[in-house]
Amino acid sequence: MDKVKFEYEMYVSAAQEKLWDALFDPKMTEKYWQHENISDWKPGSKWTHKGTDNEKSIDLVGTVVEYSKPSRLVITWADPQDENNKEKHSTVTITIQPYRGVSKIKVTHENLESGSEMLKGITDGWPIVVSSLKTLMETGNALPKLWGQ
Repeated sequence: MDKVKFEYEMYVSAAQEKLWDALFDPKMTEKYWQHENISDWKPGSKWTHKGTDNEKSIDLVGTVVEYSKPSRLVITWADPQDENNKEKHSTVTITIQPYRGVSKIKVTHENLESGSEMLKGITDGWPIVVSSLKTLMETGNALPKLWGQ
């Protein structure tokens, strides 16, 4: 199958370090993503994307490729049932850079199967997550849950 790339960027009125910390602080991710991203964030370590609802389901898994605080995170990304099938893993790169007194966050999601459910999900999901993060950082309140409805 053909592989495709999805990119999304946004400008956030928040300091680079504060925005970076919001990617990993479970109290913050619960507000704007309704999930926790769990790992020790060392290259080669596993990470999981765990729901904060009553089921606490693990919705995504992967490996930390690069963790360069406060500007760059690279992880692999897969459905839990595909954890051992590296052919099904995609790669997410998140960069945060200062830009004229604000921060620019960019998400690049690569190695996605064209037409896949994963591609459909992240095409809706990343803009919602990043927009909710921006809203939380700038107003103190995240957007309501907009996916899975």
